[in-house]
Amino acid sequence: MPNSLRDVPADAVELIKSFEGIPDGDPATVNIDAYRCPAGVWTIGWGHAIVDNGQQLKGAANLLRARALYPGGITRAQAQALLAADLIPRAASTLSLVRAALSDPQFGALIAFVFNVGVANFGASTLLRKLNAGDVAGAADQFLAWDKAQVGGVLKSLAGLTRRRKAERALFLAQDWRAVAATRSRAAPEVLPVPEMPAADAAALLTPSAFEPITQIAPIEPVPPISSIEPIEPIKRRGRTTTPTAPRPAPTAARPRPRTAR
Repeated sequence: MPNSLRDVPADAVELIKSFEGIPDGDPATVNIDAYRCPAGVWTIGWGHAIVDNGQQLKGAANLLRARALYPGGITRAQAQALLAADLIPRAASTLSLVRAALSDPQFGALIAFVFNVGVANFGASTLLRKLNAGDVAGAADQFLAWDKAQVGGVLKSLAGLTRRRKAERALFLAQDWRAVAATRSRAAPEVLPVPEMPAADAAALLTPSAFEPITQIAPIEPVPPISSIEPIEPIKRRGRTTTPTAPRPAPTAARPRPRTAR
């Protein structure tokens, strides 16, 4: 049974920020501008992919379009708002796939993991299969398998991805993930590529029975503006009406009849 939707733990948000970083595509300006991630996608803030007409903007040719969508760049507060909005669908998707009960550290670690590798990769992962089977220790170790990416056409482990996976695993096990995240060789966070699916997971995809189908999530309907909501009709009461009736006119005094001569 899927878990109920819940807030993303603060530790998960902090972990994501510490690894995503917030690069500035144009340091000459005051605000934060768009930049290209290692996959070539135009991004702004903490890993927010810029989308135009439902498609992610990619390549150097889309520089002007990416900047036009965020003229003047964004502030850190606006970057925070974008990150919060990006985490909502990822949280919903993660909870729809996990059948096991999750503690806040476990949920937070999974959100940080999904933010980096994507929902589809998580849905097809050995990590999810072990977690749903009740093998928490085995699921924790599976974080470490997702630390390789293509560099110059060669698949290799990247120190930044390894460190991120160790931090997520530590959070998953309710350990001090900050101690793991602090051991880096660079002073500033590096923009890392999306890791490749582990070979064992890719091979398991050839056996459909090894994994359960990914649950489809219905889109969230936007809340209509107040001005578009139709007024509610008043409730009609049964029986006597409560509408006051007009008061009856006061009776007039009877005129005396004239006396007739006898």
